[in-house]
Amino acid sequence: MHLKKQLVLLILAALAPLAVLAQAWPTKQPIKLVVVFPAGGSVDQVARILQMPLQQELGQTVIVDNKGGASGAIGTAFVAQAPADGYTLGVVFDTHAVNPSIIPNMTFDTRKDLVNISLIGKSAMVLATNVGSEYKTFADVVAAAKAKRAVSYGSIGSGSLGHLAMTLLGKSSGFDWQHIPYKGGGPLMNDAIAGHVPLSIGTVFLTKPHIDNKRMRPLAVTSSKRSPDLPDVPTFVELGYSGFEAQAWWGVIAPVKTPVDIVRRVNEAINKVLKNPEIAKKLDAQGIDIVGGTPADANVFILRQMAIWDKVVKDNGIKAD
Repeated sequence: MHLKKQLVLLILAALAPLAVLAQAWPTKQPIKLVVVFPAGGSVDQVARILQMPLQQELGQTVIVDNKGGASGAIGTAFVAQAPADGYTLGVVFDTHAVNPSIIPNMTFDTRKDLVNISLIGKSAMVLATNVGSEYKTFADVVAAAKAKRAVSYGSIGSGSLGHLAMTLLGKSSGFDWQHIPYKGGGPLMNDAIAGHVPLSIGTVFLTKPHIDNKRMRPLAVTSSKRSPDLPDVPTFVELGYSGFEAQAWWGVIAPVKTPVDIVRRVNEAINKVLKNPEIAKKLDAQGIDIVGGTPADANVFILRQMAIWDKVVKDNGIKAD
C-alpha cells in the first residue's frame, strides 16, 4: 500500500508542472500561428482571418508566421519540434494528410508528433476549362477520353489533392488522363485561363474568381453535395461516380504533448470565432464551408484522409515534385 501511495504521489508530481502551465497559459508570451504555406494563399488567408478574433478570445497577442515549403511539411516540422506549451500552433492544408505518403524521410511523424485541435472548414475542388474550350460539359471530356484522344489536366503540383482526386477518378472509370503539375495555383490558373492546359483542378477559392469573370467554365465539383458557391455546377456523384468525394480542408494543430486543457481552450476559442457571423462571412468569401467541432472530430477526419490518400498514392506510385 505504501508503494502504491508513493507511485500516486510521483504521478501527481509529474503532472503538476503541466497543470501550472495550463493555468498560466497564455499570459507568458504571444501565441505563434505557424502557416505552413507562403503568404497569399488560402492557408495564409484562413490564418489571418482567425488571427485578431482569436487574439480577443484568448487575451494574448497572436502572431502569424509563414513557414512554407515542401507542400507544408517544413512548417509542420517546425510545429512538431516546438515546445509543447501552447504558444506554437500550426495552420495546415489538405496536403497535411498526403505528405506522409509522398515525402520520404520527414523529420516528424504526423500521427505521433502532433495533436489535431480543430477542423476549420472544407471546400469543394472544381474541374474547370477555358471558356473557349471544346469541353462544354464533363460528358465531353468523357467522350474524348473514351475516343482515346489525349486529355490532360493541370493541378497545383504532383501529390496535391487535385492530382490524387483525378488519379482516383481516372482509375475507377478507366480514363487515361495526362497530368501536368504546376508550381502552385497562380501558374496553374495563368495557363488555364490562356487555354494552355485544357482542364484544371483547384479549390473554389482558387478557381471561382475566374469563373465569375467568365474566363473559366466549371464542369464538376468534387464534394458529395453541390457547393453553395457554385450551385449550378454538378457533383461527380450526380454525374454517375458514386461515392466520389475529395475536398480541400484547413485545420489547426499543435505539438503532441501540449496539455489537454490548453488544446481544449484553443478549440473552444476557435469554435466561438467560427460562430461569429462576420468571420463566417469572410471564410465563406474564400469558398470555405465551416466545420468546427471537437479535437476528436478533427482527429477522426484527418486520420481518415491520411488512410484514403495513402492508398491512392501507393496504388498509383505517385511521387512528390
